[in-house]
Amino acid sequence: MNVITPKILICAFMLGVCFCGTAAHSAERLLVFAGAASKPPAEEAARLYEQRTGVKVELVFGGSGGVLSQMKLAKQGDVYFPGSSDYMEKAKRSGDVFADSEKIIVYLISAINVPKGNPLGIRTLKDLTRPGLRVAIANPETVCVGAYAVEILEKEFTAEQKAAFKRNLINYTESCEKTATAISLKMADAVIGWSVFEHWDPERIETVRLPATQIPRIGYIPVAVSKFTKNRKSAQRFIDFLTGPEGRKIFARHQYFSTAEEAKSWLGASKPIGGEYTVPSDWIKK
Repeated sequence: MNVITPKILICAFMLGVCFCGTAAHSAERLLVFAGAASKPPAEEAARLYEQRTGVKVELVFGGSGGVLSQMKLAKQGDVYFPGSSDYMEKAKRSGDVFADSEKIIVYLISAINVPKGNPLGIRTLKDLTRPGLRVAIANPETVCVGAYAVEILEKEFTAEQKAAFKRNLINYTESCEKTATAISLKMADAVIGWSVFEHWDPERIETVRLPATQIPRIGYIPVAVSKFTKNRKSAQRFIDFLTGPEGRKIFARHQYFSTAEEAKSWLGASKPIGGEYTVPSDWIKK
């Protein structure tokens, strides 16, 4: 007959607590809905955070408006990480994030992106109206970089130039990532994207700078805790990591502008930071 002593029971209990605690820790996860403008450094930061903490960071990328809709419909998510201030302002107005948790990660500047070597000699915004050119922009209704593109075109182009540009417009892409990929895979001759795209794929993408006079505003990538989180403290810790020394070092290594001053210096002018833009209805797909 086997006799179970109190000492054995205590040891079994302690082992159970240990294993349960380990399982709970390893099962901890964060769900982040992110605009694809941050994809390369965000993926690297998520991997490093998991190594540091054991917390798995699941990233859902897409257009900033699209992932915001996903988060709201699912009523899930710990962190909202859009590609511009425009969508963060919408999220704050609709009560989908804790406004007091918002932080700015990095800054972005609009530019023309072309294949490496610029084979078609695209130098200016007006070059995008040349007959036969294949151009693309992100869907301005749901993707921040597309809205910035439309804002520039509406400011700079006459009605005739806009019509010529639209004749060359082969597609609305679904995210920043797909906008950059359109150049990498030579599906377009030019896109209006972010200057940082060339650092995503330096062997295949080149940036053509726009004059400072054509840039209405400097964009930024914000982050905030989602109202749908079940663990606000854990979500905040991830944001603290992104805004801390290790997180900032990752974004700097990917050539994002770390400060507004750095972005202004690259542009050579002072411009409004962030804000919102309402896309005219004739750019919205019916």
